[in-house]
Amino acid sequence: MYEGRVRALEGVSTVVEEGEVRAFLGPNGAGKTTLMRILTTQLRPTEGDAWVKGFHVVRDSSRVRELIGYVPQEFSVWSDLTGYENMLIYAKLYGVPRGRRGRLIEEALEFMGLEEAAGRLVKTYSGGMIRRLELAIALMTRPEVLFLDEPTIGLDPRARALVWERLLEYKRDYGTTIVFNTHYMDEAERYAERVTVLNRGRVVAEGSPRELVKQVGGGDVIRVWVDGDPGAALRALSGLAGVEVTAQGNPLVLRVENADTALAPVSRRLAEAGVDVREISVGRPTLEDVFIRVTGMSFEEAERAGYREAARARRAIARGG
Repeated sequence: MYEGRVRALEGVSTVVEEGEVRAFLGPNGAGKTTLMRILTTQLRPTEGDAWVKGFHVVRDSSRVRELIGYVPQEFSVWSDLTGYENMLIYAKLYGVPRGRRGRLIEEALEFMGLEEAAGRLVKTYSGGMIRRLELAIALMTRPEVLFLDEPTIGLDPRARALVWERLLEYKRDYGTTIVFNTHYMDEAERYAERVTVLNRGRVVAEGSPRELVKQVGGGDVIRVWVDGDPGAALRALSGLAGVEVTAQGNPLVLRVENADTALAPVSRRLAEAGVDVREISVGRPTLEDVFIRVTGMSFEEAERAGYREAARARRAIARGG
């Protein structure tokens, strides 16, 4: 609760198993960052309890910080220093003994593929390189639990894949538990062993990606983007046999048994109604369809609905609420 008015989380309860890769998936404003800031001891919860490796995040906060690594959503390095200098500053902040700093820094930079760029100013790095530098900093102390807040936000697909390649290699080598926030459906589906879906501070679904998608049922999903009022498309498709409208925004999301047979009557209905269709895509159910099923809205609609709450929470955080 921020300033007694903004309830960022409500009734969230979950257990992350040791060595697991867990994604907290949700639109902006769902409460993901607040939850992670509590788990990393940056925010004191107004209600409830949380533990990391058996240590309470409030009563044992110093012990928790010794066990974790954390990469925030916002860049956390100094652009006017070199990669190596950034690593050295954090090594001192983390209390790494002087005699071990050089070796640990070099190992972390090499692991993240940054050894050749270590002497360059960070301002010359790409976004992907900066994120890998932050990961190198977080991994320098060999944390038992690694918390990542939107670890690949703003990165191109190749940079995102490289970041995850390194993270999963590190997990295989050290058995580290990885907890990450994301609003990228494909990232949660591809890399997480279990996914906790959040919306407006509540857990609305939880399970492995396969289990969650199975809840949607079989069949195919058709997405229809239109120019103008999506309500006209909705009215045109109303009552069409074998077509279930699961989201009424833009795109309009339709669940059908077989897209090959449903696409023609869907297109015909829209054309007869004079609906200007910009794009139609066909695919299998994904985690986005899970979100639609449990909330009745798309990610985009949920973000718009929660935008004001998120903005109020961020202002409260900035004021130290």
